Amino acid sequence: MKLSDMRTTVEHNSIYSDFSFRVLPVIGKRVFRMGIAGNYGIDSSDVEWAADQGANYWVWGAGFKKVTAGIKEVIRKNREKNVVSSLGWGFFGWQVRQSIEKALRKLNTDYLDIFKLGWLGRTSTDSRGVVDSLLKLKQEGKIKAIGASIHDRKRAGKLALDSELDLLMIRYNAKHTGAEEDVFPYLKKRTPCVVSYTALAWQQLINPVKDIEMAPWPTSKEGVKIPPLTPELCYRFVLSNPHIHLVLTGPKNREQLRMNFRAIQQGALTPEELDWIRQYGKLIKAKKKFDYI
Repeated sequence: MKLSDMRTTVEHNSIYSDFSFRVLPVIGKRVFRMGIAGNYGIDSSDVEWAADQGANYWVWGAGFKKVTAGIKEVIRKNREKNVVSSLGWGFFGWQVRQSIEKALRKLNTDYLDIFKLGWLGRTSTDSRGVVDSLLKLKQEGKIKAIGASIHDRKRAGKLALDSELDLLMIRYNAKHTGAEEDVFPYLKKRTPCVVSYTALAWQQLINPVKDIEMAPWPTSKEGVKIPPLTPELCYRFVLSNPHIHLVLTGPKNREQLRMNFRAIQQGALTPEELDWIRQYGKLIKAKKKFDYI
């Protein structure tokens, strides 16, 4: 079933609709809850295919050359339906302005829905000069929302509580659930948008691991082999958390993209399934001594 066809169906099913779509704070647009990052292999034809299925959240950066033409075409057809999230860097206000205005020219659009400071604290700062420049660009209508990708969860929690950031892009998956303590409790005051990435924990949740003992999968069917997890289960785990507005996917090809979209079609996980996946994630974290950041 196409997501575009599915959209008609979910309008009559409030639970499924809530799982599949969210209205983003500040931006005010209704988005399909799987955002597309075009820096892992897909090209412009895949972007246009994804848009035809119902996808409408696009991550773009200066190095995402293979998908630039596709994003330009998609937003040319219907700018107000689509969300363009640009990932940039900057230690100074002038760098941020330069990055945003260059993105506007590259994508042939009057505004970006979101400008995210990449790797806040490592390759970007939230200095007063940078923040003031972003607020000015927002006032000028060149961006609608200010965001940041950040790996320091405790700092992300503080920024969620009190900052000019409208959006936080954070790591969250079955192996890395620390945001549940460090970030999510601080969202209520300002309700920023929360975008999650690394749903598969860099493939660690979907690759076989020796000597893992788990109780049977709660909804086992004949022929289903779990563990390891499937990509669909990883994405559904993330999206079943009510604090997550959407999850990013970075597919290598259209088949992976098609497979990942199935996670949305399958809906939220049951409490028993969530508990099982959470326990599996803890085992994987204990097994993997080498961990990312």
